[in-house]
Amino acid sequence: MCATMGELVGLERTVRTSIVRDAMKIWTVSAIAIVATGVVLSGVTAAATQTDKAPLTLPLRMSAFAVSMATAAPGANAVMDIRITRWSTQAERETLIKTAVEKGQDALLKALQKMPDHGKISIPGWTGPDPHNARLGWTLHYAFVTPGEDGGHRIGIATDRYIGMWEARNQPRTIDYPFSLIEIRLGNDGKGVGKMAVATKIDFDKKKNQLVLENYSSEPVRLNEVKIEK
Repeated sequence: MCATMGELVGLERTVRTSIVRDAMKIWTVSAIAIVATGVVLSGVTAAATQTDKAPLTLPLRMSAFAVSMATAAPGANAVMDIRITRWSTQAERETLIKTAVEKGQDALLKALQKMPDHGKISIPGWTGPDPHNARLGWTLHYAFVTPGEDGGHRIGIATDRYIGMWEARNQPRTIDYPFSLIEIRLGNDGKGVGKMAVATKIDFDKKKNQLVLENYSSEPVRLNEVKIEK
């Protein structure tokens, strides 16, 4: 496991590599069809809605092998622990989308931060300096589940990104990318894959009537070997 996985927890190494804006990957989706505030990492939207009775029993614990594909830290990897203790309601989901569309990113960030605790993601095996609390983890503020195409499940997770002391003090361009977004697709056997956009900006294009999700990195972090832990 690489102990300097800047792509996954602080992007400080990324900041210093002067990644140009043209290298960024932008996801654009219809504001009407969007599944969650930012869970469109694969570019695919789902029409299915979460039922009142969640199909996955809580608390839910998953493990994933996270691999950075970005130029700043290619091949960096770590085992991630994902724990979900609450599913967001349909009403909460719609409120977040409405806030993003009508009031913009700053209001969306505040609304997300006020959401209840939905669980935590962490990297328990992190070694070395830990300025971004990877070992202790980050609180989740949004988690939504819908039926998968093959009888499995699709999980969308969103939270405010942890801002370390260096970033808060120096205010680099990453400060404008305050969201961390995760999409996981599980098969009916409880195993699957996912993607994580560590630092994301969410804007609404009024001319095109679209939510535009811009990832600071050139590529999302891949979540391989995702599985439900018993």
